[in-house]
Amino acid sequence: MAYTRGNLAVKPKPVERVSPGYREQTKVVTRRTFIPMKEKMLYLLTVLVCVAVASLVIWRYAHIYDLNKQSQRMNSDIRKNKLEISKLELKKQTLKETIVETAIKEGYVLPPEHSIIHVPRVAGSTDVAETSKK
Repeated sequence: MAYTRGNLAVKPKPVERVSPGYREQTKVVTRRTFIPMKEKMLYLLTVLVCVAVASLVIWRYAHIYDLNKQSQRMNSDIRKNKLEISKLELKKQTLKETIVETAIKEGYVLPPEHSIIHVPRVAGSTDVAETSKK
């Protein structure tokens, strides 16, 4: 054959294809494999252990959260009680200062400086006093 690539007058010969008598076909067959019972149990046990550990951790965090809330509540109560105690101490101090004036207004009199006040003894206390002297 002569120069055919650049010459349009020459018709190229078709390439003969050899076709086989049969066509090779591939078929993908997917078989479903079953997981053995022991492996299923192992997976189930693993999931159960993970769930148990996660629930334990969550329970502990919830307990810690509850303790923190109780601590904050107690600190708040302590602050309120301290404030109330300081108010009551201030009131006590003012009452101590005004008790003499109030008693005089009510009609009580102050005893002289060096006077002795006699208080009668109770019957039960005399026995104890006499036994302690012996």
